[in-house]
Amino acid sequence: MLFLLIFLSVLELKLVRLKYDGGGDWYNDPEILPNLATEIEKRTGIKMIKTQVVLDVGDPRIRNYPFLFMTGHGKVELSPIDAKNLREYLLNGGFLYIDDDYGMDKYIRKEIKKIFPDKELKEVPFDHPIYHIFYKFKDGLPKIHEHYPGPPKGYGIFVGKRLVLFYSYNSNISDGWTDAYGDPPEIREKAIKMGINLFLYSLLY
Repeated sequence: MLFLLIFLSVLELKLVRLKYDGGGDWYNDPEILPNLATEIEKRTGIKMIKTQVVLDVGDPRIRNYPFLFMTGHGKVELSPIDAKNLREYLLNGGFLYIDDDYGMDKYIRKEIKKIFPDKELKEVPFDHPIYHIFYKFKDGLPKIHEHYPGPPKGYGIFVGKRLVLFYSYNSNISDGWTDAYGDPPEIREKAIKMGINLFLYSLLY
């Protein structure tokens, strides 16, 4: 992995936020991706553009980026064009991270079915590389904010052995990429470390 990180350090990469229909606040906390990009560059040496790219789900330009991010609190709707665009992107090496910021779960599961009607969301085992690629999370997802009863859960869609979509539930990792909520430094640190793992996984797998 060291060789790959050295190679990646000569590139300038961007993080992409997806804009979707349905009325959910896809835009919330606009500082989180720039903050994560800053931490990625500082800790890995990979050069990052610090401004987020915002693209519609159906925009074919998503294929130019290895990492897509989606979050929100409410309703998500994907058109057939949106679902087809995401499916093709994911089948051809792309990676999508979805973070439920509370209230998104009952909608996003239905929309994921539009992308992959032949697949089911599965809990990602704790020994999966996404939990160990750079920082170690032996117990899976850290808890940043609690929205529902029970532990945090990391779910995924697999194509063959490759994890192409990762969905975090009752964890809200991306809230920890900002200091807006007054989280303790140790909680924010866990969120940032998990975010770096997610990004590196999108590049290396």
